Amino acid sequence: MQHTPTTEEALLYLFLAAAIGSFIGNFKWRGNSLGVAAILFVGLAIGAVNPGLHIPDEIKLLGLAIFVYSIGLSSGPAFFRSFKDRGASNLLLAVLVLSLLSVLIGALSFAFGFDASAAAGMLAGITTNTPALAGLLDAIQAAPDASAGNVMSNNAVVGYSISYPMGVLGLMIGMALMRRLLRVDYTAEAAALSQEFPTGQPIIHQTCRISNVSATGITLRELKKEQHWQVVFGRLRHGESYSLCHWETVFQAGDLVAVTGHSEEVKRVCAFLGEEAEEDLTGHHTIFSMRRMFVSNPKVAGKTIANLNLAESYPVVLTRIRHGDTDMIVGADTVLELGDRIRVLAREEDMKDLEKIFGDSYEDLSHIDLLSFGLGMGLGILIGSIKMALPGGIIFSLGFAGGPLVAGLALSYIRRSGPILWTLPYSANLTLRQIGLILMLAAIGINSGAAFLSTMLSPVGPLMFLSSAIVALTGSVLILWAGYKLLHIPYSLLTGMISHHPANLDFANNQAGNKIPTYGYALVYPLLLIGKIVFVQMLWQLMRMYH
Repeated sequence: MQHTPTTEEALLYLFLAAAIGSFIGNFKWRGNSLGVAAILFVGLAIGAVNPGLHIPDEIKLLGLAIFVYSIGLSSGPAFFRSFKDRGASNLLLAVLVLSLLSVLIGALSFAFGFDASAAAGMLAGITTNTPALAGLLDAIQAAPDASAGNVMSNNAVVGYSISYPMGVLGLMIGMALMRRLLRVDYTAEAAALSQEFPTGQPIIHQTCRISNVSATGITLRELKKEQHWQVVFGRLRHGESYSLCHWETVFQAGDLVAVTGHSEEVKRVCAFLGEEAEEDLTGHHTIFSMRRMFVSNPKVAGKTIANLNLAESYPVVLTRIRHGDTDMIVGADTVLELGDRIRVLAREEDMKDLEKIFGDSYEDLSHIDLLSFGLGMGLGILIGSIKMALPGGIIFSLGFAGGPLVAGLALSYIRRSGPILWTLPYSANLTLRQIGLILMLAAIGINSGAAFLSTMLSPVGPLMFLSSAIVALTGSVLILWAGYKLLHIPYSLLTGMISHHPANLDFANNQAGNKIPTYGYALVYPLLLIGKIVFVQMLWQLMRMYH
């Protein structure tokens, strides 16, 4: 008689899969790794060895909702900004990618006799998109013929698991192949895109001596407007007196000024002002001090630097801001987010007041506003439960995968509603995202392990793997050609835009020799994520109707 695992055993295996999977995912082969996705494959192995083991579906759905909601919160502003500037081309590329992959998988599924749920699972796997798989499983359980739900769910996960590796590997091969065939010049692309997408030049400090007459007798505001400088001016020495630059500062011949910015831009500024000087004004702390402060005050989060009006109350210069692992120059339109670290140049006696304004508390950044988080998650689940009728009589809903994502995108774009701040601190967001993903991957893998093993040992398993390889390679080649030749998207940007997996993005960055693919990834990630959730369920519904 087969032993039925208890709840305690199920949870034990859940976290065992998470631990072992995370350990395996850290191993790299030729610079690439499975990362957190290895948890899925460890879960499949555990489920295959223990066929009676089952993780409650509520755990999987909770993990999914937390995961996609946190992604939405971190991606909203960039997504809507990108959609405003490049909306048509981004949308067209997303539709092209998903339509082509759906058609290829649909054709091969009819040819080899794969059922609808397995085919839809293959589409989720080729695009390495776990939320799309979870959305499909959610739709399967809500279908009228839910009595066959377990069989269809297992088939979907099997299709996903078999096609997932080829979704990663096939795109890498396609990128390398098309780079040669299209004769891409990454250096020329980086130069052409440098103004819109900075390529990671280091931020430096340089003291400049004013000797150009054209730089004197005019306010700094007018100079920056005329010359389009993207730098920050800090300390100014006139004779033996020190001050901080502001918009009405007027340079005089012989003045020394500290300039902060990207290396090439700083050199351009110094060349106009006069010449580089050996004196290091940044080391002069007699009057002005430099300090990094954490943005932990919810009252300033979501506001621009201009909204703070600091210059009206203090002689202060904000030079650079660090968001996550990225350093950026501070501008009037820079938006403050919880967890940012901002470099402040001000008088020592003003530092306490400035600390109160920004918060400067690392401990506060570890707290999550449960009112904001609870309302946002609840709204997302409500949105996901709305039923929509599509052509052909298909009833569709965003479910636990799409609803929280849409809510997160919208709320992070709004940022605050009165006293409620919708965004999360950077570190808290990453932590929640990882927890949600771990719960979801481990539960999906364990619950489908037995079905995965039986399929791989059957005649249909190798056919599904071969089909996945054909779709992944053919699809990536066609998409890269169409995006580069027809939509005229720079290749380095394009490879990031179609990267489904972090390993693909890392490969694209290494190929380009810069971080431009990362910008492309951020531009369309939310759009593709929603699109994958929709297309996977549409493919499943259509194949059920016409298979």
